[in-house]
Amino acid sequence: MNQVLHRKFPKITPEGLEDLSKRIGVKIEKTVEPWCYEATRDNIRHYAHGIGDDNPLWCDPEYARGTQYGDVIALPSFLFATSRIISGYVGGLPGVHAMWSGADWTWHKPVARNTEVRTEAYLKDLVEHDTRFAGRAIQQTYHVDFYDAKSGDMLAEADSWCFRTDRDQARESGTKYTEARAREPRVYTQEELDSFYKHYEAEEIRGATPRHWEDVTEGEALPTMVKGPMTVTGFIAYAQGWGGLYIRANKLAWQLQQKHPGAGIKNRFGIPDCPERVHWDEEFALEVGAPGAYDYGPERCSWLTHQVTNWMGDDGFLAQSKCQVRRHNPEGDVILINGTVTRKFEEGGRHLVEIDQRAENQDGELSAIGSAVVALPSRKG
Repeated sequence: MNQVLHRKFPKITPEGLEDLSKRIGVKIEKTVEPWCYEATRDNIRHYAHGIGDDNPLWCDPEYARGTQYGDVIALPSFLFATSRIISGYVGGLPGVHAMWSGADWTWHKPVARNTEVRTEAYLKDLVEHDTRFAGRAIQQTYHVDFYDAKSGDMLAEADSWCFRTDRDQARESGTKYTEARAREPRVYTQEELDSFYKHYEAEEIRGATPRHWEDVTEGEALPTMVKGPMTVTGFIAYAQGWGGLYIRANKLAWQLQQKHPGAGIKNRFGIPDCPERVHWDEEFALEVGAPGAYDYGPERCSWLTHQVTNWMGDDGFLAQSKCQVRRHNPEGDVILINGTVTRKFEEGGRHLVEIDQRAENQDGELSAIGSAVVALPSRKG
């Protein structure tokens, strides 16, 4: 492993926090442009494939023509690609590390093919925490509304949050990953890999077969979903569909760094490079206190919704989803997602089920927790 450089990074200061707090509740008038403006066939498919989702309702127009929608629609988590704010592009505290840590989504309508998405956003809250990862941290929460740009209809709304942490303190004093950083890299046997791959072989997309509300029971388990083993290739595959926050090349990278100097952190060649490289640059990930190059937070949230959309079928509608990221998933980890139906209820004329989700790595360490509310078709019509 390369020797980690011990440079000093900008810190959280009272002045920086005071300046940032003045933005609470103020509509953000101008943000960096999103990766996707429209839910085109290709944009939808690229996002779906970025999380390993091959549901034909998102990916196969010929199949989708036979559904109630008459064409492909966007998977719910695709909206991450239409707003940099919801995905973790934070303002204030320049140069202070931001870790995307969770989201709370509500969807109002399916996103049809070729919908142009317009967003409105504002800083919702700042809360100070004492964390195992880096000691003092600031939870920075944004609210984003998503609209059909042509009709004006609200498609969805969401809160998402990042934890702003002092990189130096995380590396030098953080205790959460002390043991993980000391471990030798995990090398899997073929037998171990096959034990995970069996979940891929058994993965079921409910599709056109309706899952009726009356046929669901409280306590019912969803099929376990596997993601991984984690590779840098997989992290980049997600970035291809999602767009990343700071990934720019050549002149565009230079322009970003001129506007936001804190976004250009020098690499081992002395070249300013983006902070997002913690997801593929092992050396830099260790510098900021992480256990190694690791997955994206919105990616993890999208995995949880993937489990639910597979289970609910074409006639279900994902109304709400919550996800809290609890640790990094470094290269080499495998994630197993389990879900359980915890409640059945009727509300506003809809037949709903609530699902609790828990994601753990191969060693049983908690990776994320989440929940979902799904509207299912009823035999009553």
